[in-house]
Amino acid sequence: MGLAELGVILAIMVLLFGAKRLPALADAMGKAIRNFKRGLSQDDEDVTPADKQVAESSSAEKLEGSGKATADTKS
Repeated sequence: MGLAELGVILAIMVLLFGAKRLPALADAMGKAIRNFKRGLSQDDEDVTPADKQVAESSSAEKLEGSGKATADTKS
């Protein structure tokens, strides 16, 4: 993206949000991105082994259930 395109985008943002609200908008976007990255990099600290077992068994049940549904519709 060239400098001209960035200038056009900035001008549109100033027209839409106003010059006074742009710093607050940028700050909010920065915090949101930071929290998103923190959530992605956070290990499974909050997940207990019991939670993992429940998740695995429920996904296995869904797979088995979907196989039964397709077998029932074929008959």
